[in-house]
Amino acid sequence: MINTIIFDFGDVFIDLEKEKSIEAFKKLGLDGPNEALLAQNDLFEKGKITELEFIESFQKFIPNASIQEIIQAWNSLIGDFPLHRLEFLQMLSNKYRLFLLTNTDSIHISRFEHKVGMSFYTDFYRCFEKVYYSYEMGMRKPEPEIFTTILNKHDLSPKRTLFIDDKKDNTDIAESLGLHVWNLQPGVDDVVNLFEQKHLPF
Repeated sequence: MINTIIFDFGDVFIDLEKEKSIEAFKKLGLDGPNEALLAQNDLFEKGKITELEFIESFQKFIPNASIQEIIQAWNSLIGDFPLHRLEFLQMLSNKYRLFLLTNTDSIHISRFEHKVGMSFYTDFYRCFEKVYYSYEMGMRKPEPEIFTTILNKHDLSPKRTLFIDDKKDNTDIAESLGLHVWNLQPGVDDVVNLFEQKHLPF
């Protein structure tokens, strides 16, 4: 019987508008992400580099773009957080131990909080026993250690824990550690339909 659910954040609760961000960077002269920027993103999501160091890594490719323009393009990824998902989560919080585990960075979290407002994000965070951001943990999914850290810290049983994420690499690792998983498909699935997923062991 499941008693704990660990949720991803992006494209599970908040919609991510990846194409909008790509287009915003194209207008600044960057033709899509590259290996150097992806490597910097990994470091930023692990809290290994500062916000300024991350932004400056873009300026190597788009030297005419200002810091503010780069931040705006980066934050154009952050889409809407439908209220019905928060209400569903609030209902779940009365029945399960809930945790949030997301690969993210300080710029995106600041943007999310500013966009939805204090009342909304406070209600959201209150649903969880603990919120885990990769940039605060110094590691990111799909590293196995990020899962085992949470399991051990909170004395969670993998066989009684469900992990929900939109990336298969992440759910595959979690499954290999003994957790139940739902590889949610953005645009097809909605987290509020959790109990309609026939293969979930509730």
